[in-house]
Amino acid sequence: MRVLVVEDDPMIGEAVVAGLGADGYAVDWVRDGRAAELSVDTHTYAVVLLDLGLPMRDGIDTLKSLRARKVDVPVLIITARDTVADRIAGLDAGADDYLVKPFDLDELSARVRALLRRAAGRAEPVLSHGSVTLNPATHEVRLEGRPIELSAREFALLLALAERAGSVVSRAQLEEKLYGWNEPVGSNAIEVHIHNLRKKLGEALIRNVRGLGYKLD
Repeated sequence: MRVLVVEDDPMIGEAVVAGLGADGYAVDWVRDGRAAELSVDTHTYAVVLLDLGLPMRDGIDTLKSLRARKVDVPVLIITARDTVADRIAGLDAGADDYLVKPFDLDELSARVRALLRRAAGRAEPVLSHGSVTLNPATHEVRLEGRPIELSAREFALLLALAERAGSVVSRAQLEEKLYGWNEPVGSNAIEVHIHNLRKKLGEALIRNVRGLGYKLD
């Protein structure tokens, strides 16, 4: 899953990018409100983490602009503004959640997972597809109850397909979800990950829809 971090504090930004990256997310990082709007207009994100005290354009104004243009990406505000009035203002401006600094990175990850579940229209924390189960919180995958070892990229790709089970996901969409700006993407990277998943989980699990992409069958 691809996440946009909008944070002007380099120490916080680096910590959040590293923490989410370790959880398998592809993370883009910008440091002002205008860059955030441009990024959202040109890329597809699963979640936006938005600071409020930003240069160029305040976080609340950025959020209001996104919502006014019908951009429905889930937004988690991360800020030092901790009054009840600040929280109300952020949520009323269109935020989906609000987290006050300093925060624990594990809690941040949990809140991101909750937003992803809500956006996908599901409440359960574990995804199941046939004999395969995925736990985004622990990155555990089981096949008929047996644990299966997957790399971070393999897990991210399988999760992207599982969240749209039965629908075709194009190669370009998968690359968009798995790789951030500064990460090189090999010409056959997706095909390699698909090949490895089939070896570990069975050839019939992922179907190639010629000319369109892949789907969980």
